Amino acid sequence: MSHDPALEAHEHTEHAEHAAHARDPFIAKVSITVAVLAVMAAAAGSLETVEGGRAITESSEAVLAQDKATDSWNEYQADSLKRHMYEIALAGGGAKAEEYRGEIEKDREGQTKARAKAEDAEKDRDLRLRESAKHEQRHHWLTGAATLIEIGIALSTVAIITSRRTFWFSAMGLGAVGASLFAFAYLNTF
Repeated sequence: MSHDPALEAHEHTEHAEHAAHARDPFIAKVSITVAVLAVMAAAAGSLETVEGGRAITESSEAVLAQDKATDSWNEYQADSLKRHMYEIALAGGGAKAEEYRGEIEKDREGQTKARAKAEDAEKDRDLRLRESAKHEQRHHWLTGAATLIEIGIALSTVAIITSRRTFWFSAMGLGAVGASLFAFAYLNTF
């Protein structure tokens, strides 16, 4: 069975409409509560999915940035080894001494460029990891919000069946806490 928040919200709204036709004021109020909670649950569920996807995307981008940094550091090390080999050859003197000096300088420049690329990639990686963590944190808060709101819907149904206000008040309380978690997910800067 798939979890489709929009479909579930529509189904809860239909159930609420059917209950409202009973012409009982209490049932009508609880039915409205169910409809409101269903919309909130659908919104929280949809955004929960979006935030989870963003967390995964940012994490993947961080891995790619780390790969770029690793490649650049490998290039830096290769230039370092070549430079050291040319320095050893230069120390031996010979007819190619000037050629070796040119290669040494070229490898130093290559190392400078490789280091800059590696450090930039590491900064990008760190940024992506922070973004991933932020989206993952939001995902968790939205999961909690959606869960509490859905429990509120279930309690509203129990309120309709039993005609007890206690269940309805509990449902509204859970809906309010769920709405608070929903807002907290986006208002908190983590």
